[in-house]
Amino acid sequence: MNTDTTKRAGRREWIGLAVLALPTLLLSLDMSVLHLAVPHLAADLRPDGSELLWIIDIYGFMIAGFLVTMGTLGDRIGRRKLLMIGGAAFGLASIAAAFATDPAMLIAARAVLGVAGATLMPSTLALISNMFTDAKQRGTAIAVWMSCFMGGMVIGPVVGGALLEVAHWGAVFLLAVPVMVLLLVTAPKLLPEYRDEQAGKLDLASVALWLGAVLPIVYALKEFAKDGPDAASVFALVAGIAVGAVFVRRQRTLAHPMLDLTLFRDQKFAAALGIVLVGALTMGGVFLLVNQYLQLVEGLSAAQAGVALVPQAGAVVAGSLIAPKLARRFRPEFVLGAGMLVAAGGMLLFTMAEAGSGLLVLVLGVSVAAFGMGPQGVLCTEMVISSVPPRKAGAASAMSETTAEFGIAMGIAVFGSIGTAVYRSEVDFPAGSPAGDSLAGAVVHGDQSLLGAARDAFSSGLHTVATISAVVVVVFAVVGMTALRQKAQKAQPELAAA
Repeated sequence: MNTDTTKRAGRREWIGLAVLALPTLLLSLDMSVLHLAVPHLAADLRPDGSELLWIIDIYGFMIAGFLVTMGTLGDRIGRRKLLMIGGAAFGLASIAAAFATDPAMLIAARAVLGVAGATLMPSTLALISNMFTDAKQRGTAIAVWMSCFMGGMVIGPVVGGALLEVAHWGAVFLLAVPVMVLLLVTAPKLLPEYRDEQAGKLDLASVALWLGAVLPIVYALKEFAKDGPDAASVFALVAGIAVGAVFVRRQRTLAHPMLDLTLFRDQKFAAALGIVLVGALTMGGVFLLVNQYLQLVEGLSAAQAGVALVPQAGAVVAGSLIAPKLARRFRPEFVLGAGMLVAAGGMLLFTMAEAGSGLLVLVLGVSVAAFGMGPQGVLCTEMVISSVPPRKAGAASAMSETTAEFGIAMGIAVFGSIGTAVYRSEVDFPAGSPAGDSLAGAVVHGDQSLLGAARDAFSSGLHTVATISAVVVVVFAVVGMTALRQKAQKAQPELAAA
């Protein structure tokens, strides 16, 4: 809410936003650019299958595991201080990754990059909440921040493809170095420091319990997506949930918990996180199949697939930037719900994509879906930040980002499994045929007699997943709008009394 005492941000704050947006762009770009470099580094370092999986996955594991810890730590020691520590660590780890001489060194560097990345995400968002106390300006600032984050994930393959054409695979990591140097030089001058003076010491037992809950669950979800459930992944999931229950019980007994569970009593906070979860789940699952469709069905290279998704980047940026303006004219929950309905319409367009002739339809559908989901990222993030006291902004932003990480992992696991099940049920391949397990198997082994049927089956899987995702988004758009509307109606008498 705007008041006469609300201080509006000036030139210094907007320049500071640019400083915060750059590492955010870089961080999301780093999540997607490695996939293009995998063949190059595999030929150079010669990792075995297990080492290659850890090179790819360890970064995401560390980010998901340490987000809440780092968000809470920033509230305690200072958000700018943690941002600078994380920036320095990210730059050094990037250099180590670029010049890694064996798989173990690269895995270790990627692990440090993930931990450092977990300091950057909640710190940048929490500092935005400190710098932009005016609601309108904060909405615009978060839109810029979110646009950089989403845009970085899409342009990563384009940038990576261009770099790998002319440089060593390590160049994709060296992109971070000048950005982090700029951050370290400008942060003390442009960014304010903020810490929660009422917070107690960080409870190390809570940190261990959180990692013991999150890491096994994320690992299990990734394994479900790759190979389906097995004894090890099911055990990891059950163990993670059990440790998570112990973590929750401990937080309720601490005077200064690492994660304040009372935040979830706020209907606005809980509803916004729920929408973030559903948005990440559906988009994560759908885009997994979209990327595979572009390369395995349409026959595009990884770089060409990245170029084909550039319109998606423009669409999500446009949707993110227009959301705050629409939310000032209409109620935010209506803008949010309308955007999700648009996204559902884009997902339904995927059902019109047929093998060999679906490229344009797919690019249009993914762009429409991204445009519709743009407001969701911005408005839900703003709702999460504005519904908690400023001293808890770091923990709240970390919860928002952790929820998105879980949503993406769940979406890949759940919808990837659905797509695979439909694929296998659509065709009757000969026993032992590589095409019987996946379209990738059919393509890699070059069985031309089976490729046509395999591509049609994969398209059917995409259609099924897109339809289910669209239904889930529509249902949750209604539920989310209702919950947020009820919260707004309850708040009106309080505002009138104030």
